[in-house]
Amino acid sequence: MMDRITIRLPRQQVEMLEKLVEAGEFPTVSEAVRYAVRELVEKHGNRVLREIDQVSFEV
Repeated sequence: MMDRITIRLPRQQVEMLEKLVEAGEFPTVSEAVRYAVRELVEKHGNRVLREIDQVSFEV
């Protein structure tokens, strides 16, 4: 199951997402955004979790 969120993006970014869909890179704009979020979480998620763990041990 997926949760729904609402975001606001600059028009230029929305247009680029639409062009990626038109070019066949992604089936939908939503899938392009999900891909971007997955990449962000993979890149930064572990570091953030480690920092949170360190703070909780220090308290």
